[in-house]
Amino acid sequence: MAAAAMSRFFNDGQRTITLIESDAIGTVGVGEATIPPIRNFNAMLDISENEFLRATRGTYKLGIEFVNWGKRGDRYFHPFGTYGQDFHGIQFHHLFLREYARGHSPGEIGEFSMSTMAARSGRFARPAAGAKSLVSQIAYAYQFDASLYAAFLRNLAERQQVRRKEGRITDVRRDGETGDIHSVRLEDGSEVEGDLFIDCSGFRGLLIEDALETGYEDWSHWLPMDRAIAVPTASPGPPEPYTRSTAHSAGWQWRIPLQHRTGNGHVFSSNFMEEDEARDTLLANLDGEPLQDPRTLFFNTGMRRKAWNHNVVSLGLSSGFIEPLESTSIHLIQNGIARLFALFPDNPISPLERDEYNRGMRELYEDVRDFIILHYKATQRGDSEFWRYVRDMEVPDSLARKMELWRLHGRVFRENAELFTAPSWIAVMLGQNIWPDAYDAIADTLDEAKIAAAMRQMRDAYRDTAARLPSHEEFLRQSGGWHDAPPPAFTPQAAAR
Repeated sequence: MAAAAMSRFFNDGQRTITLIESDAIGTVGVGEATIPPIRNFNAMLDISENEFLRATRGTYKLGIEFVNWGKRGDRYFHPFGTYGQDFHGIQFHHLFLREYARGHSPGEIGEFSMSTMAARSGRFARPAAGAKSLVSQIAYAYQFDASLYAAFLRNLAERQQVRRKEGRITDVRRDGETGDIHSVRLEDGSEVEGDLFIDCSGFRGLLIEDALETGYEDWSHWLPMDRAIAVPTASPGPPEPYTRSTAHSAGWQWRIPLQHRTGNGHVFSSNFMEEDEARDTLLANLDGEPLQDPRTLFFNTGMRRKAWNHNVVSLGLSSGFIEPLESTSIHLIQNGIARLFALFPDNPISPLERDEYNRGMRELYEDVRDFIILHYKATQRGDSEFWRYVRDMEVPDSLARKMELWRLHGRVFRENAELFTAPSWIAVMLGQNIWPDAYDAIADTLDEAKIAAAMRQMRDAYRDTAARLPSHEEFLRQSGGWHDAPPPAFTPQAAAR
């Protein structure tokens, strides 16, 4: 991602971009689900959506279904996009809460989400430009094979004149005065000098940690998961346009449907579950035939104390790790690249701009951290030692304040450039049975009968619109996004108008 993006803008004759990587070093390769901003990244690189989906065996993603999180047997959907329609500046969810408080059950809040209703029926449409129907409220991301995406981007970077060197780095040389990285030496004896180094070496942090000893901030007391067992399976049927997360006794299981297979994994805490039990739990809950032997991944939740130290910017796992419960891993890479572009340095590097980069990345990581912790804290489960621990643990003050604001009057405020907006917090709070004590009193200023009628009409419209959409696989095939489909002679826009 970094090489492809930098070659798009900075391979201008004044700068030279060198990509050092080794095919002998394996990749984690489980980051297959994304959130909507990935579309902006692909668009920035002029990547055709249909070409990208064909190359990566990708599918569309309308959100995440959560199973067994609030209570065992519970099921809810965290959609991309919005809920309902605000009235006279009053947020829709307060009107929804008012109807419930008055005993006029309007149904589930998911019935007022276009993405939710489409996902439930296994349907999809890409909103047409200028569309004014409810389909325009569909927000989406992708599910794809991360290894195929990496290969796709590598080819793009090389076409854009990135110089690629195959090999392992064996030594790092630092400037005696500044402490900056001067060059890296490869196992074949060659040396690569640079003014700016991007560390994408994974958990090890070859430059940011091994060479610069930046330090790591551990968040495992809030997020005790430290293992994941991953296994791909054969697809049991047409791919659903959403990811599923199913909570188990000491963690959760992901299910990500692609065109050619399904990605599965069990994220768990080794403090509460042995690896053999975690593997057995995963294998017992697959809905397709395993295509490989399960493999175990090890991680430690937290972030580097500085994402940018000296002349090294860390991206991805070398910068930090938060479990992929809300599919944020690839977004953290994307955001790090975007921030670097916004603060791209001269030589010498300005400490002020470097500090601004670190401030922004810390805010983002902490925002994501708090939202992930919410899923564990907002539970009524007490059926295992793990769930009792996370249910009763102290949480960061920033999250405690948000939860208390919700409990009092259902209020959600987005601060700074927070990644997750109000609908996301509302989805998890209500989905996990955290209902506020009251709604915002301003909702009482609107006519009760008119609002109730409008909500009935709205709910019916979402349901009827979803029923008219093409199936997810049908849309992929007709639009040219399916891997064996020829480029389309037309795009199925009728359902998107």
